[in-house]
Amino acid sequence: MNILVCIKRVPSPGRNISLSEDNQEIITRNLGFTISPHEECAIEEALRIKEKCGGTVTVLTLGAAEAVEQLRYAMAQGADEAILLQTDGREWDPMATAQAIAGAIATKPFDLLLFGNESADSGGYQVGCRIAHTLDFPFLSGVKSLLVEAGKISARRDTPAGSEIYAIDLPAAISVKEGINLPRYPSLPGRMRARRKPIETSQPNRPPGGPEMIRLIVPEGAESKVEILGNDIGAVPKIVEVLQELNIVKMKF
Repeated sequence: MNILVCIKRVPSPGRNISLSEDNQEIITRNLGFTISPHEECAIEEALRIKEKCGGTVTVLTLGAAEAVEQLRYAMAQGADEAILLQTDGREWDPMATAQAIAGAIATKPFDLLLFGNESADSGGYQVGCRIAHTLDFPFLSGVKSLLVEAGKISARRDTPAGSEIYAIDLPAAISVKEGINLPRYPSLPGRMRARRKPIETSQPNRPPGGPEMIRLIVPEGAESKVEILGNDIGAVPKIVEVLQELNIVKMKF
């Protein structure tokens, strides 16, 4: 089974975001970058399917040249091949992104396309379903469990009313949610091998039209308050009082 996993380079969580003076770009010099958590789980799910059924795992991203870092990380985990659709670093809207990816893989023999349910930065929920529609693949989102058997996929997703189980013929496209598995860490030998693997690189043409970015805005952070209850044993009664208010402890006399 040949599996493609689409990933995205995003800023590491917990970092302070700073914008350029014209509010058009994120200043990246002090940011770390990673793969969206949902997509990390998609990579892990692809590797588990490969270990069970055989085949290959290919990772693909559309982004700046620096995104090879995330591709090599995925190859260090066990992916066999990588594709970089290299851009000038500007953000592409979901329609343009899906069009570029679908065009790049239309002639490739993939049996299963895996996506994260949404990216950690824009959270658009659109790229996977747009690619599936373009390639005429059945598509299912929000998946929390996958089982591949005899050319079919059994997939489960959770809803407020319970769980839904779907049977899907291959080829198919699936977006998975964080928590479907626990992603593995790449080993040192895996990192060394990944550094030597070639990456297929092309430069897609950005289609005209689509949404136009006006400016970026950093949302205001939530305020937090800190209260010092004391510096010695005299703070103990106040600590107990706070714990009782939070219903964490109950005093019995």
